[in-house]
Amino acid sequence: MTDLLSPAIDPTALAALHVFVHRHPRLFVLTGAGISTDSGIPGYRDENGEWKRSPPITLQAFVGSHEARQRYWARSMVGWPVVAHAQPNEAHRALARIEAAQHVAALVTQNVDGLHQRAGSANVIELHGSIGGVTCMACGTAYSRASLQQTLERDNPAFAGANAEPAADGDAHIEWADLAAFRVPVCEVCGGMLKPAVVFFGENVPRTRVEAASAALDAAGAVLVVGSSLMVYSGFRFCVWAERAGKPIAAINLGKTRADPMLALKVEAPCGETLAALAEQLAAAAG
Repeated sequence: MTDLLSPAIDPTALAALHVFVHRHPRLFVLTGAGISTDSGIPGYRDENGEWKRSPPITLQAFVGSHEARQRYWARSMVGWPVVAHAQPNEAHRALARIEAAQHVAALVTQNVDGLHQRAGSANVIELHGSIGGVTCMACGTAYSRASLQQTLERDNPAFAGANAEPAADGDAHIEWADLAAFRVPVCEVCGGMLKPAVVFFGENVPRTRVEAASAALDAAGAVLVVGSSLMVYSGFRFCVWAERAGKPIAAINLGKTRADPMLALKVEAPCGETLAALAEQLAAAAG
């Protein structure tokens, strides 16, 4: 309720957000890593939009170097349980309620954690894929990431349970001096290279996803960005296209976003509390 708002949320900003959603009921919602941090999954960037640590692996490095794949899968083996055990938080659940109330035309997420779907959102486009899957780059055989975890731990018992700091999207920060003994998983069907079913940095988002998201933007009346600095162009382009089409853009984000000059409204407050309060206000207004 508004009289119990967290001090982190400006009542005036919340009221402006409610007006924005009321005026533009068919929202194109674009979410980023900031919406999942309350689920225990670290984000990539700080409040200035800068990398918190070294940038994630690129597609070129992953494909081009066995040593890079050893580092990737070693870190993934240690970091995967954080994502696997993460639960939807208040922000995910609130967006699902706002969608159920027919205020969301489409939800496009840059996240790969699957938490929107688990919270109940139905119309989700996973722009960067899902960390829950793995695909053979040679024959296309698909595996679940959970089953691959068993293989990784079985083949690398010396590295299992290592003490490491979790990072974004199932990654982890580890300082093993020698990974030469780490066994990289391969396809059980053809022995080919396995890659997570996600879009790596330096990799293009599949055209079908971009086209689906573009069509959803065309059908929407406005854009609401949640928990994203928009520093990656794959997400930022939707703001560029929205501005070109004359569609207003609002954002809920702690810190700088690449789209700040384009915004009709910005709420610098925690995603969960803000969206929960918005969902409550919309429900109250609907009677």
